[in-house]
Amino acid sequence: MALARVVCAMLVLYCVVPSLATVYTVGDTSGWTTGVDYSTWTSDKTFAVGDTLVFNYGGGHTVDEVSSGDYSSCSAANSINSDSSGATSVSLKKAGTHYFICGALGHCSGGMKLAVTVGSSTETTTPSTTTTATPTPKTTSPAKTDSSSSTISSSMAVLLIGVTLFKMFLF
Repeated sequence: MALARVVCAMLVLYCVVPSLATVYTVGDTSGWTTGVDYSTWTSDKTFAVGDTLVFNYGGGHTVDEVSSGDYSSCSAANSINSDSSGATSVSLKKAGTHYFICGALGHCSGGMKLAVTVGSSTETTTPSTTTTATPTPKTTSPAKTDSSSSTISSSMAVLLIGVTLFKMFLF
């Protein structure tokens, strides 16, 4: 019986801890597009190892993870990773600053670039931002919800399931 309790407790911790990561929809309802001030978007967010960035965008855009130098010069020629699928998820696996640009001609220089500073999962950091003009975002597609609130809901569901399983093994 004691072994069952230990296994159940480990199962609860195993399920709950990874679900504490946050999923950020880049640009919120605007998505990854021209005309969005991504420095403002990052200003109230703290990124940690284990979080995920979700880029939603239409045709004609890319998500390129680049070096600091390529970020500054808006060059996608030496991208670390590149995607143009329209829905790109990037798991933030290591601490440090991660740089993303749109590789379409003129988009990065027009402000379609994002720098996020990722702290370890136990420390907090202030996000790195870029300086760009604050244009009015275009509304060309239906609003998408920020999925960070759904992460909280899934965490609660996993926690409730874990507690229920724990009680079943105890009684």
